[in-house]
Order: sequence, then structure tokens, then C-alpha cells
Amino acid sequence: MALSGLDVYKLLPKTNCKKCGFQTCLAFAMQLAKKAVAVDKCPFVTEQARVVLEEAGQPAIRLVAIGAGERPALIGNETVLFRHEEKFHHPTALGFILDDTLSAGALAQALKEIEALDFERVGQRLQVDLVALRETSGDPARFLAALGTLRQRTTLPLALMARTPETLKKALETAAGDRPLVYCGHIQDFDDFLKLAQAYCVPLAFRAPGIAEFSSAARKALAAGFADLVLDIDDIPAAERLWQLTQLRRLAVRKGARGVGFPVMAIVRARDPLPAAVEASLYIAKYAGLVLLETRQPQYILPLLTLRQNIFTDPQKPLQVEPRVYAVGAAGDRSPVLVTTNFSLTYYTVLGELEASRVPSHLICVDTEGMSVLTAWAAEKFTPEHIADTLVKFRLEEIVKHRRLIIPGYVSMMSGDLQEKSGWEILVGPREAASLPSYLKNLKE
Repeated sequence: MALSGLDVYKLLPKTNCKKCGFQTCLAFAMQLAKKAVAVDKCPFVTEQARVVLEEAGQPAIRLVAIGAGERPALIGNETVLFRHEEKFHHPTALGFILDDTLSAGALAQALKEIEALDFERVGQRLQVDLVALRETSGDPARFLAALGTLRQRTTLPLALMARTPETLKKALETAAGDRPLVYCGHIQDFDDFLKLAQAYCVPLAFRAPGIAEFSSAARKALAAGFADLVLDIDDIPAAERLWQLTQLRRLAVRKGARGVGFPVMAIVRARDPLPAAVEASLYIAKYAGLVLLETRQPQYILPLLTLRQNIFTDPQKPLQVEPRVYAVGAAGDRSPVLVTTNFSLTYYTVLGELEASRVPSHLICVDTEGMSVLTAWAAEKFTPEHIADTLVKFRLEEIVKHRRLIIPGYVSMMSGDLQEKSGWEILVGPREAASLPSYLKNLKE
């Protein structure tokens, strides 16, 4: 459990020696509590206190890495219940279940569809993270053959959902170097799967019927020196599973329960893509580190990736683009000039409409620290003075021959003041970006 500054202070020597770089031990304790400094800065801390402080400094949810390639799936390392308290660190990994009953051709086609789930939104690349191979044939040879196809045709991290320890052992003999996530679907097989995961140094996911069983099995693994665990909640209705996901996070974060301080996964069994996507969205919101689906149609996966992007964006650092002048199309010295903020969603929305208009334009992004137009205006980050200074900073008079500037309709009230301060003719554009194409075409005429 996280310690307060006063709790930390009680464990320090209280000498105020200043060798840590702070004037007092209390000041050092406050920084330790915020994880801004390391306990090693104090030369006189006792070994017992060091152990307590290092334990308290560990994240409530352990970080688990799946895969050994260039893009491993990192899950866990979470420290809060709500992102406004700090932030969420590792986005929920999205993976897709493929059965070993598929032919080699069908497997190859499925992998091609999964690899195609690669999108760009507001300047960020949205990708899926993992492929899970499930043994449904009951034939170890077929499972191993399917695994061979996956290893040849994808670089995504793998999860191995073998039925028996014997099949899993054969799979790990060839694939352990890829650091796959191994999955134990029955708690009675936990000991055998744990031994294999420990022997081959791969993370282990296991299913249990409840929180007590999770804690008991996890403590057994910790006692054996193994901690790369992922918890999977038993097949129960989505509302009950959501409740368990929330309770596991609360126990780990609020109560410091190390027995459940691990990432939690959720398998979406629904094959109908719409209910599957809706259920997956619940688990992305609270609090799954890994979600496995059987549907992979892009029209259902893109909304999930967008939801994940929104939830795991640091609320204190909005997505933003570089403040500068952007040329849209073959913009020249007579092209219209529009101004907006450097909030990514605003910029890419406006950019899309400018491109759709096919009117070559210049788009100035003012540095508003990632705020949208009205938010920045209310926070006095998008003011006539700020915009006028930006025009000078980017030397706009050297880019275009005219002196006309189009501002968003939502801030039309600043037009007179901006015209006076900048010396440019100010035109008030539409309020909504969707109206820009017709506005620009009429302006051109």
C-alpha cells in the first residue's frame, strides 16, 4: 500500500543531514511518497526501512510483458483507480483468438485480417497487440502445426491456450524464446502450468472462480519465486465480471493486496460482433489489462481502439500537434489562411475538412497547450494577443501576399480586437468544421 509523507518520515533517521539534497528529512519523505526520488538518496536509512519503502514504492499492479519482439504487449503497472488521480500507464492489450482447427490457409487469412487492423487517428497509430492460439481439436500435433504457422506469419506476441501441460510443454520447446503468454483454463492444472511457466520464463495467465482463489494461487506462485501472472475471471455475465474487475483493482490499489496485484484479462466469448464489441468496451473502461475477442471486423475494432486511446491518454497532457503553419494541398501565396488551436482532435478535424474541400489553404496552429478552441479561449490561451504574436512568430506575411485571416466562428467576438492588434483583415469562419468546404468554395468565388 502506498505510504503518506508522514508514514515515510517515521521510517527515516530524522537527522536532517542534507546529504539527500533536501533541507530536512520531512522534505525528503514528501518527495519519496510522491515517487519523485529514490530511497537510495538517504545514506543512513536502515535495511528494514529500505525494504518497507521499496515494497511500498512498487506499483499496485505488476507490469507483465508478453512477447520478446520489437513490440511486446505490456500490461499492468497501474497505480490508481481513476485516471485523473495520476494517469493510466499501459493501454489495454487487444488480442484475437484463433482455433487450431483452422486450416493453414484459413489461419494465414485470419492473420492477414488481424495485421490489417492498423489505423491512424489524431496523429497516433492504433494497432492491435496479440494473437491467441486455442486448442480445440484435442490433437497436440495439430496445435503445434498451427503454432508453427503463426510463428512464421506474424510478429505479434502470442498467447498459447493449450488444453494440457503436455501439449504446452511441446509448444514451449519451440516457442519459449518468443515469450508467449501461457494460459491455464482450469485451476486444478495450475501447479503443472506454473512449473512450465517458471521453467521456460514465460508469463502465466490462469482462470479462477473468485477473488479468494486468485489470491491463494498467486501467493503460491510468489512463494515459488514467480510473479509474471495474469488473472482471468471465470465465465460469468458481463455485469458480474465488471464488478469483479473493479473489486480486484480496488483491493490492489486501495488495500495493497499483493495477492491480487496483477493484470486481469477478460475473454469475450460472444461471436456476434456487435455484442462482442460492446462487452469488450466495458472491460477496456474497467479494468482489464488484456481483452481477447473472436471477432476481428475492422468496423467493430476501430471503435474499441479509439475508446482505448481516449481512456489511456494522460488527462493532464492532451494530445497536441506542433504549433506551426501547415500547408494543405498545393497552398500558395494567395491561398486562404485559417487559424485554429494545436489540440490534435481539433487540428485533424479541421485538416480533414480542408482536404475534402480541395481548396489549397494554410492552417496556423496556435500553441494553446493542447486545448480546444472554446476551452483555450476561456483559459486565455487563444486570445487576440496570442494569435497576433503567432502571426509574427511564423512570419506569415512572408508566406502569403494577402492579409486576410479566417478565425473559427465560435470566437467571432474577438474579431475586432484581433484585427486591431494584428493589422490583418479578420474573416469569421463557420462554427463547425464540417461547414468549411462550402465556406471556402464560396470564399474562392
